[in-house]
Amino acid sequence: MELIIYDQSYNPIIQTYQLTEDQLMFTGTPEESILKAEKDLERYPILALENDKLVTFFVLHINEGVKPYTNNEKAILIRAFSTDTREQGKGYASQSLQLLPPFVKSHFPGVNEIVLAVNVRNIAAQSLYKKCGFSDEGKRTMGPSGELIVMSYYL
Repeated sequence: MELIIYDQSYNPIIQTYQLTEDQLMFTGTPEESILKAEKDLERYPILALENDKLVTFFVLHINEGVKPYTNNEKAILIRAFSTDTREQGKGYASQSLQLLPPFVKSHFPGVNEIVLAVNVRNIAAQSLYKKCGFSDEGKRTMGPSGELIVMSYYL
């Protein structure tokens, strides 16, 4: 598996990505995230590819995007994390999160913390993030779909 920063050449595989209604309760589609990134240059859509197939997608957001979740100016935020519904249960989400720290160190050298916010009702995602080294330090905030748990991974 490899992590790649999105560019328009990946549009054909973005179009094939599938999410269920249950997933969409907690995340946005890659298309929505890419549109937001085109208007906000501090957002970086990231593709997790397995044999050239898009299996996991997320956005890394720097500067203003991180501020609601931490006071650390050297943090980066993961948002819109999802795995294609047809690829769930194969370990791709865990693999992509394990590849993330070296990817961030390489592409965002000043960053020393990876932050995310997960819905309190999204127990599966909370478990995944904890298994991959993220810690819940007790911070909570509200999001469009309810209360969020802020989690951190220190580089």
